[in-house]
Amino acid sequence: MGYECLLTGLPELQAGAESTLSNEALLELLNDSLTDKDKKQLDLLRMKADDERILALQEQYDDSIVGRPAWWEDVRDALSEEDLRTQLLYEYGKKHGIGFVKRWFEYNQDVNNILVATICRKHGFEVSRAIVGDNEVAQILRRNLPQKDFGLAGVIDNLAEVMALVEIENLMQREKQQDALRFEWLDEQTRFIHFSVENVLAYYLQNSMLRRWANLTVEEGEQVFRTMVADMKKGIQLTE
Repeated sequence: MGYECLLTGLPELQAGAESTLSNEALLELLNDSLTDKDKKQLDLLRMKADDERILALQEQYDDSIVGRPAWWEDVRDALSEEDLRTQLLYEYGKKHGIGFVKRWFEYNQDVNNILVATICRKHGFEVSRAIVGDNEVAQILRRNLPQKDFGLAGVIDNLAEVMALVEIENLMQREKQQDALRFEWLDEQTRFIHFSVENVLAYYLQNSMLRRWANLTVEEGEQVFRTMVADMKKGIQLTE
């Protein structure tokens, strides 16, 4: 099913600009326009790491080896609880997502793994205890830690830009730059398709990013920064 009428009526979005459409208004419009099948994909994109489905998955993996992924034992005590649940969110999204949605979760997991591997190499940590998943990127990272580009040249677009995120000391600026890379990835994914559900879902994600930064007051920005600093201090609990 095409969404030509829906998409042509939405305001144009540009990276770094402000969006005039609130997330609430956009969601109301999407709930009135999307098919039930496409709403399920939107629901996946709206999931947070503390969603009850993710918490239940974590409990399942802790309590039983049935269905537990091979990487779980290595990273269970190496990652902070928040980072662990974020990775479970990516795995859940990859399993239940279709097409574009699956690629979105895989992209985010790949970027996260690259950042973790870069930090591990920089500080001399054991990378195998921090990489999540068993796809091509995860396997390459585990094998090629000494290589400057981890052997990912030609596998990951904007690899240099992703790795450079680690060097940004201001954590809010780092997060904002990572959103800019996500925004660009979404543009590339939908460049040659028009009026499809992929365009709609990419629009939702991009609008959410723009609204997130535009809605931050100075006080809220300071709180976000303090939270990021606290998370960074907890860090990746690795053994040197």
